[in-house]
Amino acid sequence: MLIMRKYLYLVLFLTGFLSHSYARETVNGVVKDASGQTSDQPNILFILVDDWGWTDLSSAGSKYYETPNIDRLRKEGMWFSQAYSVGPNCAPSRASLMTGKYTPRHGIYTVGNADRGNSVDRKLIPIENNTVLNPSFVTIAEELKNAGYSTGLIGKWQLGGKGKGADAHAQGFDHVIGGTGGTSAYFYPYNKDGKASPHEGITTGGEGEYLTDRLTDEALKFLDGNKQKPFFLYLSYFAVHTPIEAKADIISKYKSKKADSNHYNPVYAAMIQSADEGIGRVLKQLDALNLAENTLVVFFSDNGGMGAVTAQHPLRGSKGMLYEGGVRVPLIVKWPGKTKAGSQTDSPVIGVDFYPTLLEVANIQKPLNTDVDGDSFVPLLSGKPAPQRDIFWHFPAYLEAYKGDKRNKDAFRTRPVSTIRSGDFKLHQFYEDGRVELYNIRADIGETKDLSKYNPVKTKELKDKLEAWKQKTNAPIPTQLNPEYAPGTQPKPNGAPTVATEE
Repeated sequence: MLIMRKYLYLVLFLTGFLSHSYARETVNGVVKDASGQTSDQPNILFILVDDWGWTDLSSAGSKYYETPNIDRLRKEGMWFSQAYSVGPNCAPSRASLMTGKYTPRHGIYTVGNADRGNSVDRKLIPIENNTVLNPSFVTIAEELKNAGYSTGLIGKWQLGGKGKGADAHAQGFDHVIGGTGGTSAYFYPYNKDGKASPHEGITTGGEGEYLTDRLTDEALKFLDGNKQKPFFLYLSYFAVHTPIEAKADIISKYKSKKADSNHYNPVYAAMIQSADEGIGRVLKQLDALNLAENTLVVFFSDNGGMGAVTAQHPLRGSKGMLYEGGVRVPLIVKWPGKTKAGSQTDSPVIGVDFYPTLLEVANIQKPLNTDVDGDSFVPLLSGKPAPQRDIFWHFPAYLEAYKGDKRNKDAFRTRPVSTIRSGDFKLHQFYEDGRVELYNIRADIGETKDLSKYNPVKTKELKDKLEAWKQKTNAPIPTQLNPEYAPGTQPKPNGAPTVATEE
């Protein structure tokens, strides 16, 4: 009996050993997994959603939106409770994500023109905005491509189109679907006027095809075609950006569901569900291709939720503002073997941090560019503490108010402003009248109690730090008065046009 038992143990041991050897094979001293990839260069799946607010997840407290797949990712990875986008809207956030540099470095502060809204309401002439990422900047895609990664962009780029030297191909992406332009419709052919699709690589489609689903399909193709070498897939969904459009059957579901004062729009909720379903399909594909254990997954939003369709209570403000509701965003990172399942960090991180973080993840020892503003948060992924540092925002432009946003009474979401977060304190410096606002974010997450007059020492400390940072980054400050400024009057016929309020 004893001999038989020892024999059985030996069989089980050998079976387990052989199975493990198949899953993690060593070839010439290099560890490879079942897909043949090396573990020192893990795959990177970066899921960027558009306008997805901090509370727009069921795992973040929403009783209306349903996000089971993202919630599952959160349970398997690490939740960053204080993650920030660099800009309060799309283009600056994405430019800083790609370059690891704050907005004064690349000059992309907003989408389109900086003189948004009615001229008579603008006291200052804003700083002119760049709309194209200068091709001289080295992007994270170029870094990873240079290190041997397959690089793919599926979805939104918005940092320059074809022929401008700064499209996604020129900035390091080998495989691009979507890329140029925005979207005016979520159903094929993704154009309100019925013309051909504006998205690169999408020339055909079926009636009723939904853009989020199509991008998910393209992402699955990319994974299947690039499974034999490390890849960087930048899955940049247009969802949940305007136009607010979704599939009828899902909309019907949310029309019958109880809403609240913060989360209430059934079409927006349906858009969230479709994006969550797409993310679930992509994560399932990683499992099916035996890639999940060697893939870092990031879920991140480019800015806060749009104030006309969702609210981020208890945070103040929405997309287009440097208050917490405009820049504090959901961030989940899952790195098998590194992140503890269901873990959370309260250390603040910001979009410029992804560049050095992904370089470290990819084990890139000699990057093409070492001049970045961010700090790697790889230590946080292993549960180690991070040194305290200050983070900054600079927005020398105007963004007009949303129609339908009852929470904002001003003509603008944002007037020219710079902001610093230092420890628990956050200071806003407004340029039209020179005023500052100081908040203790830990004690007052909603930024309701301005402490600038009650704590002049801390106010001066943060203002001095902000001034030093602006000098360091050569941040341009709007000082020229607008001769058309006449608050309370009707817009002049020759004033700057009001652009659409989607961004």
